[in-house]
Amino acid sequence: MTQTLPAEQISLYDLEEKFNLQEIKEPAFFPECANNLPNLTPYEQQRLERVKAAYTNLARRAVLENTVKLAIISPLLDLAGFFLAPFYITTEQGISITSQDEEITIRGRIDILVLKDRFWLLVIESKRAEFSVKVGIPQVLSYMLANPNFEFPLYGLVTNGSNFVFLKLLKQEDNYYYARSSEFVLENPQNLETVLQVLKNVAGQLKT
Repeated sequence: MTQTLPAEQISLYDLEEKFNLQEIKEPAFFPECANNLPNLTPYEQQRLERVKAAYTNLARRAVLENTVKLAIISPLLDLAGFFLAPFYITTEQGISITSQDEEITIRGRIDILVLKDRFWLLVIESKRAEFSVKVGIPQVLSYMLANPNFEFPLYGLVTNGSNFVFLKLLKQEDNYYYARSSEFVLENPQNLETVLQVLKNVAGQLKT
C-alpha cells in the first residue's frame, strides 16, 4: 500500500533510498555558486542594502513565510531578471511524485517556480525566520524531483529571509544527483551580494 506524505514531512533519507538520490560533494559539480560570479552594479548594491534594512526592521517581530517572499525573495528575483522575458514565474504549483517501488507518494505545493518556456529552472521554498533552512532541503528536493523535463540542470533555493542554501539537481538515466551550496547568511558581509550573483549565474543557464 502506498504511503502518502506531505513534502514538508519527507526526510532526506527517504528521498535518497526511495528515489535513487545521491549527494555529490565535488565542487566541480556546482560551479555556479563559486566560479565566474558576475560583478554587481552600484544600483544593485544599493537595492541589496535596502533588502538588508527591510529584514532588520521586520526581524523585530515574527517574520512569516509570505513576508519573506515579499520583502526578501521578490527583490532578489527582480534584480536577477526573473520577472522579465524569457522567464516566467508561477506560485503554489502543485506536485505529486511516487517512488519507483510505489511505497511513497509525496505531495506538496511549490512556493515559487521559475521557468523558461516549458523548462523548470529554479524552485524556491521560503520558511519562517525562526526555522533552520536545513529543514527545507528535503522538501525543496522533493519538489525538484517532480520536474517533468531533465534536459537541463534544475536549481533550488531554500531561505528563511536571513539564511540561504542553493541546490542543484541532475538526472542520469534513473538516478538523481544533487549538491548543496554553503549556507549564506544575510548578516555576514557580502553574503547577500553572493546570493544575488548566484541567482544571476542561474539565470544565465537557460538564457541562450
